[in-house]
Amino acid sequence: MFKAFYSLSKRPFVKEIAPKDLFMSDNFTEVKARLDYLKNTRGIGVVVGEPGCGKTTALRLFADSLNPSLFKIIYFPLSTGTVMDFYKGLANGLGEKPKYRKVDIFQQIQQAVTNFYQDQKITPVFILDEMQLAANRFLSDLSILFNFSMDSQNPFLLIMSGLPYLIDKLSLNQNQSLTQRIVMRYYLESLSKEEIADYINHQLKLAGANHPIFTPQAVEAIALRSRGLPRLVNNLALNSLLMGYQLKADNINEEIVFKACEEAGL
Repeated sequence: MFKAFYSLSKRPFVKEIAPKDLFMSDNFTEVKARLDYLKNTRGIGVVVGEPGCGKTTALRLFADSLNPSLFKIIYFPLSTGTVMDFYKGLANGLGEKPKYRKVDIFQQIQQAVTNFYQDQKITPVFILDEMQLAANRFLSDLSILFNFSMDSQNPFLLIMSGLPYLIDKLSLNQNQSLTQRIVMRYYLESLSKEEIADYINHQLKLAGANHPIFTPQAVEAIALRSRGLPRLVNNLALNSLLMGYQLKADNINEEIVFKACEEAGL
């Protein structure tokens, strides 16, 4: 379809992209530096941002950078089951057969973390996504679960990711025990207007483009409608290419972008 029409070697603006090929915006560079700091200090970190800003992608980039002989990654999105499913998932991720009572699972997880860190010299890395869905009682549980040796050690990395109101939940009085243990916080913002043009060109170059496809006005239109959120930039740009192919347009202009937005309901 549009790939041959626009002389592209592969489909652009897809999420299946190798970490080495990710576009490193200022915010992406900063969140990587913050996560690297957390890697060196260990403990608890929080990354928040609007839907589609690239939180999970940033965490994937960080996870890919970790040496598997030194770090063990356990990724779990809170939205995939009940709270007990979550605890059992953590135990499974550590190679344990989950027990039945919560108190026993907690002890099981803590012992497994300690064994990895002290005996195998491997630091478990827990990446908990969609944490804006967490109930306050669950957040209180985390402050207990990740309290080691009477709060004198951090033999783990715990990264909580979610929408911005996760910060509001953490600021509540009943969550202060967990909040006071957080050593890194970062709000991942959207792309700037200038970065959107670079982002689009970067994606097209990865797809094999050898000439400009989007006019400057089209890029401005995408920036306006996407609010700088990479997921929406991808959707708008891809739909614009499809619309441009249908119209047999050599270049994507702002009119095509707006038509593509209307057709896609964006």
